[in-house]
Amino acid sequence: MDLSEYDVPGRGNGILDVFRWRYLLSVLIRKGTATRYRNSVLGWVWSYVKPGMQFVIYYFVMGVILQFHRDVENFAVYLFSGVVIVNLFNEAFGNATSSITDNRALVRKIYLPRELFPVAAIVGAFIHFLPQLAILLLVCILLGWAPSLLALAGVLGAFLLVMFFALGLGLFFAGLNVRFRDAQNFVELIRMFSTWTSPVLYTWMLVKDAMPDWAFFAYSANPLTIAVELFHAGFWEPTTSLAHGSSMIPHFGTALLVALAFCLVLLIVGQTVFRRFERTFAQDL
Repeated sequence: MDLSEYDVPGRGNGILDVFRWRYLLSVLIRKGTATRYRNSVLGWVWSYVKPGMQFVIYYFVMGVILQFHRDVENFAVYLFSGVVIVNLFNEAFGNATSSITDNRALVRKIYLPRELFPVAAIVGAFIHFLPQLAILLLVCILLGWAPSLLALAGVLGAFLLVMFFALGLGLFFAGLNVRFRDAQNFVELIRMFSTWTSPVLYTWMLVKDAMPDWAFFAYSANPLTIAVELFHAGFWEPTTSLAHGSSMIPHFGTALLVALAFCLVLLIVGQTVFRRFERTFAQDL
């Protein structure tokens, strides 16, 4: 009997199976999108309200009380362009971590590549990030936004960097979270620190003045720092009188390469840990 076209139950090719099971991935994405605001009066309006309220609070504290708007031209755009990309990471990372436990009914009953759940959660976070991006684009256009092709490429690179960073961390903690629910607490700590450990509410110059060179380079190589600065270069800088690239972190290219290497290693480690705990998902749930 020819069994070459059959799969061994419970075994797969890890993250590579996402490409093979594209239809099922699209079903999970549609499911997550359709049920996100089910039985909600405002529905998708919450995708605008939440980041809007977050921006108002940050601007009031940093711009009005601490007067950062005097030192940073178009501080509102600077602030919001950093907030939206960090929000994308926080939501993608958080959703990926809880994706297995949130879909426990499917995990316990049938076999399908478990990596589909974190990937679907991250794509869903990107879909719900688009309204925030639309607001940012509208404000920038009203302020005379005229980006270069290099700046737009940087924005696309920031998207990809954040998505891979969130996927690597999401796979790692999603696997741990099924067995050890303490993992969720670590995730909340990382999400809480994410806004403060990247130049969203302040400029990188303040960090450079307060840290030794080695510590500042480690700060610069943080994937979120790279992504935020690419968003600043793509959205905020074209609305100011600054020369192109003048606001970038020193040795940005080197820091970018380190961040990319870190995300690659993290993705490999995350996949390894996820597959290690995947064997007992059904029993642990």
